[in-house]
Amino acid sequence: MTEPRIHAFDVPGARLHLETRGTGPLLLFVVGGNGDSTIYGGVAAALADRFTVATYDRRGFVRSPVSGPVDDDTRLAADVDDACRLIDHLGGAPAHVFGSSSGAIVVLELISRHPDLVATAVAHEPPITGLLPDGADWPAFFDDVYAAYRAEGVWPAMQRFGVAVGVGGSSGPPPGVELPQPVVEMMARAEANATFWLEHELRSYPRYVPDPDALAAVADRIVLAGGAESREHMPYRPNLVLAERLGLGVVDFPGGHVGYATHPSEFASRLATVLTQEGSVTPGR
Repeated sequence: MTEPRIHAFDVPGARLHLETRGTGPLLLFVVGGNGDSTIYGGVAAALADRFTVATYDRRGFVRSPVSGPVDDDTRLAADVDDACRLIDHLGGAPAHVFGSSSGAIVVLELISRHPDLVATAVAHEPPITGLLPDGADWPAFFDDVYAAYRAEGVWPAMQRFGVAVGVGGSSGPPPGVELPQPVVEMMARAEANATFWLEHELRSYPRYVPDPDALAAVADRIVLAGGAESREHMPYRPNLVLAERLGLGVVDFPGGHVGYATHPSEFASRLATVLTQEGSVTPGR
């Protein structure tokens, strides 16, 4: 596996844990609600022969500490600003940007606000519940999960959440499975990261409302992606609505909601195909 170069990158109010691999056009990965970019390690290493691959932990999670109180009302804007600063710091504009789950929400807002910085935005299963026919039901469910967290603890709440949205609820690997050391270290951070997510993201990010006109203006540079094994699950379904509105299709990737972790080689190959044509990186699709 390609070993990453590890950096500490200071942004207003936070210090981000940043890892880079490879050379070539910039491909920035925005992590989802687990907040720990180690989960992208396999797919990042597989793409490092074609791209400068940058992965980072979003602000507020364990390895990217903030210097003051978290303002939930401005957190998404701060996440977008951090991505902008990273692209500028790495000298890669316009960059290819991949985000999954909450990270996909960041990516959609990034290309909406700063289209000049983004060559291709791959939004993998953004859980934008307000787009769904049953969208009015989800905020109450998230409130119930939060209440379970406060009453019962992190892992019972995560189990309830995972089962309902189809992403599972396990807090560890199957018995007898030996994990690579970076993943072992990520698991040691999991409870603190899940706590931050429950406190500051569970109830807010799914309420995100995308700007339809801004997205329509850059639709030729957006790839709506989903897991081939998660088509019936909530996080996949918002992209079906966006696809209809933007005149796009949904591109299926190997695995389910975290296919990049469970099928890293196949996922990397699919992503490289999406981002390249005849071996050359192209803006857009």
